Amino acid sequence: MAKITAVTTEYYRIPLPEIMEDAKHGLHTHFEVPIVKIETDDGRQGVGYTYTGGFGGRAICTLIDHELKAILLGKDASCVEALWEQMNWGIHYVARGGLASFAIAACDIALWDLRTKKANEPLYKLLGGASNKVKCYGGAIDLNFTLEKLLANNQKYLDMGLKAVKIKLGQKTLQEDIDRIAAVRDLIGPEATFMVDANMSWSVEKAIKAAKAIEPYQILFLEEPTIPEDYEGYARIAEEGHIAVAGGENLRTLTEFHHLLKYGHVDYPQPDASNVGGITGWLKVAHLAQAHNLAVSTHGMQELHVSLLAAMPNAGYLEMHSFPIDQYTTRPLVIDKEDGMAIAPEEPGIGVTFDWKKLAPYKLDF
Repeated sequence: MAKITAVTTEYYRIPLPEIMEDAKHGLHTHFEVPIVKIETDDGRQGVGYTYTGGFGGRAICTLIDHELKAILLGKDASCVEALWEQMNWGIHYVARGGLASFAIAACDIALWDLRTKKANEPLYKLLGGASNKVKCYGGAIDLNFTLEKLLANNQKYLDMGLKAVKIKLGQKTLQEDIDRIAAVRDLIGPEATFMVDANMSWSVEKAIKAAKAIEPYQILFLEEPTIPEDYEGYARIAEEGHIAVAGGENLRTLTEFHHLLKYGHVDYPQPDASNVGGITGWLKVAHLAQAHNLAVSTHGMQELHVSLLAAMPNAGYLEMHSFPIDQYTTRPLVIDKEDGMAIAPEEPGIGVTFDWKKLAPYKLDF
């Protein structure tokens, strides 16, 4: 037994290198990183975290510090899945999904860090070891970029060796979106994989119209064309728009993903471990996707998701996100320039070690 003796929460608010915009959330100036350190009576420490688009981070930290900490102290850190259940049910009446899923995620990831370090295995091997690589695309928050800057940013991804890119949609007119799609397709060539993301900004009817309009540009998937809870709408968009649809970054529970796959039509489910209850929650969704004969993809936190995806036999695409959490770690995401795939870390643990000196200027009270 490894008894949990301490749960410490820290809050970081980090400025983005430039202001970024998407169609639903508007302008992003910062991202937040709540970090949890869990210590055990055998002298070990696990580090977990979550992130936000710049708001809600203090509330997540408070929830951990005042509620989840009390659930975890004194428990056996080895019983990760049991603790995940206890955290979920311990606060479900006031916080099912939502902030709870972010807070639980940070704690769960810390528990997995303890587990993988004790096993002396990298995360991707402990979870199955299907591969040490995964397909990756560059996905910027670029709605406010000029066309010139949009093209330069995607050229940067090509120069890194990536074979796939994604851009944001949701300009004032659909024609503006089409013009940007055409320009990027011309830049990346016919062989590169190309995705687009509307960030929930369209009605179902507009999404169907857009799907038909972008068909000539060989789009792999249209991401989040409408609000995430409209499962019937997702099905209509995919079937009437004749396009593969992606979604899931705004879903917080396994039940929501079950409904998305049962009642919606989503070809690329995209759970995010930061907000679906951590690694334990993410794995449940990945296995659900496999049961539906679907590949599982990810949103954000590429430094962790690379290991989760690499472990899975039904791995889809890893998103390299504009919130550069990995730039504040000792191992930013590694891309194989030959094949454009992301390489999972081999170190024991979750593969994410924060550079505390880099983070230090951004630590705040919560």
